[in-house]
Amino acid sequence: MIQLSDIVVKFDDFEALHNINVHVKEGEFFTFLGPSGCGKTTTLRTITGFIEPVSGTVKMQGRDITHVPIEKRNIGIVFQSYALFPTMTVRDNIAFGLKLKKLSKGEIEEKVNTIARKVDLSDEQLAKAVSQLSGGQQQRVAIARALVMEPAIICMDEPLSNLDAKLRVQLRNELKNMQREFGITTIYVTHDQEEALTLSDRIAVFNKGYIEQIGTPNEVYNHSATEFVANFIGDINPLNARAAEGMGLAADQHHFIRLERVHVNWPHEDGSYRTQGIIASREYYGLYIKYYIDAAGQTIKVIEKNDGINIYEPGDSVSVAIHPRDVMSY
Repeated sequence: MIQLSDIVVKFDDFEALHNINVHVKEGEFFTFLGPSGCGKTTTLRTITGFIEPVSGTVKMQGRDITHVPIEKRNIGIVFQSYALFPTMTVRDNIAFGLKLKKLSKGEIEEKVNTIARKVDLSDEQLAKAVSQLSGGQQQRVAIARALVMEPAIICMDEPLSNLDAKLRVQLRNELKNMQREFGITTIYVTHDQEEALTLSDRIAVFNKGYIEQIGTPNEVYNHSATEFVANFIGDINPLNARAAEGMGLAADQHHFIRLERVHVNWPHEDGSYRTQGIIASREYYGLYIKYYIDAAGQTIKVIEKNDGINIYEPGDSVSVAIHPRDVMSY
């Protein structure tokens, strides 16, 4: 669907992207994930045509669009700021691109009404000025305006970042449902790991203009390809030399274990490395409890499901179990 081959982007002497290679499949929800300044938005802007690479090619459905103007790429764009016209009505905002295409009044009305129903915008909201809507409703308008043009793909640049935490969670679920319903190929940019893991079919993890790993959420989380990915995706414990030696792990590598892969007072004899520790502190989240345990000469973070019975207090002596197969080494 979208193929980036050996993309290099420079701003004066600064090389922002170094030989980026990505293949996004038809109907896929594909996320560019990474910290600020890593190249994810630059890559998105190269796909949409706002940035022209110094070398490499951008292909869409097998057609080279590297030097094709933005308006001729048939790509829908949802910006971080939404880029809506605040004094125009919601209806006119959604219809804006259709009017530029000189569609008939009847066609425009039909298309706007259809897309508004699909993104859950009422007739009452369509008649309001955009500035009268909430942030979540404005986001729906931005998505509707992009989708009404029937693009081949839609690109979204941090579309939830301006919303509060509760609304972000609600709308990311709606986003995924909308994407499934429309079946449209979606490229999504975010720095939020949870958002990426929740929404994506596949994720490209960016770091300093390079792609560190491309994979499914499970692959990037449980089988992180590099030390950067292991540390950037979710929370993780670096293991010291004492713990690594106890598991027979290579001394010349760095070793990491996810919090939920560490077990407290584990009853099963399964070949796990075991050591005694003391509960230093805990954080109670309801569904689970996060413990900080002083063990093997370091503090190990553990997430345990809250069963309401086995809850440990600071100062309690516990055993800690880690199976070597769950350790990621680099």
